[in-house]
Amino acid sequence: MVSIRHVLSTLAVTLTLALVPLTAATPAWADTGPGAGPASGHSDRGWVGTWEAAASGTVPGLPGNSIRNVVHTSVGGHAARIRVSNRLGTAPLELGAATVALQEAGAPKSPNAIAGTARPATFHGRTSVTVPVGEDVVSDPVPLRVPADTNLLITLFTPNDSGPATYHRSALQTSFLAPDGDHTADEDGAAFTATTSSWYYVTGVDVFSPRTPGSVVTLGDSITDGSGSTASANRRWPDRLATRLRELPPGRQLGVLNAGISGNRVLLDGTGPSALSRLDADVFSRGNVRALIVMEGINDIKGNPNQTDPAAFADAYRRIAEQAHARGIRVIGGTITPYGGNGGYTEARESVRQAVNDFIRNSGTFDAVVDFDAVVRDPADPHRILPAYDTGDHLHFNDAGLQAMADAVDLAELRTGGSRPAPVAATKG
Repeated sequence: MVSIRHVLSTLAVTLTLALVPLTAATPAWADTGPGAGPASGHSDRGWVGTWEAAASGTVPGLPGNSIRNVVHTSVGGHAARIRVSNRLGTAPLELGAATVALQEAGAPKSPNAIAGTARPATFHGRTSVTVPVGEDVVSDPVPLRVPADTNLLITLFTPNDSGPATYHRSALQTSFLAPDGDHTADEDGAAFTATTSSWYYVTGVDVFSPRTPGSVVTLGDSITDGSGSTASANRRWPDRLATRLRELPPGRQLGVLNAGISGNRVLLDGTGPSALSRLDADVFSRGNVRALIVMEGINDIKGNPNQTDPAAFADAYRRIAEQAHARGIRVIGGTITPYGGNGGYTEARESVRQAVNDFIRNSGTFDAVVDFDAVVRDPADPHRILPAYDTGDHLHFNDAGLQAMADAVDLAELRTGGSRPAPVAATKG
């Protein structure tokens, strides 16, 4: 009977969404009071990605804890749905309950929710779910109006030890833990007595926003992940790009999804799966992706074992572009930024960086190029970062440098005209 109800519910929401014009200001099921919202279902029409965190590894689970992840939206919508991941786990993940709420205004380091905003997230109509090893699940629509440029509290309760927890290590955002049971529905954050600088299990948020034409994914390493930026302030370069996009007319705004992983590589697995091996999970399965910005490779060049063949990078970038183009996604190549003065710098490795950047700029592989290297390098010493942008490690950027990177993106190159990309089924839920 549960299965039959779910099928009927999914059919109902699919038919409802099919009747909603893409230019409509509000959906047919726009909330008319507390608790109103869409029926359960995973129809993709009108849904767009507003936030992402790529799975970077695992840590011991937190049985008996409620984990209050603080995440920041890029675009808003009339409802939300969340993605919970057990992609890197080794045992089924038991999730006892989940909620979505708006964080207390003006308090980026607070576990408190705005009163009256906490909503349960369900999965096929149930408040609990078991996520199989190696998979993600996506919640039913959560009836909550979600503003753009705001913090959400996504709280998960893990009642039992489900083995290693899939997480995103370098969140650069304070999140919270309540170690004594299910506090997912608490709007008062008093029970959340511990903090964490990582995101546990939750790897994505979509919003229902028919006027938003799609999203752009930024695929990268620690520079995209935000290393060097001010914590809990959302000053990563993809965050700053989202700010620029919100200044456009509604029909041209895009959600921005940050698929950066500190330490990540293009060619080899290491800190997280390689860029090549995580395309399905971190790009193609996301909400209505229209464009992809690829800015990754420095860890391959300077890391151990370092990669010295520019042709290997060229082949990888071509494969990324071909797979994205096959799904109707526009691809922008980002040049690799300088790192002279960093401990991993050598002249031989610098020659590889220069050769790879020449390919990015001139091969025609990408639909467009954003020359991050040219924007942030020191004119007096082009192998180094401009001192005003350097955090001091000669590799990562401070807030000013990350703003310069965001400003370098030509918004016209993220154009959203033409047909929507064909949906690609990559998750279950």
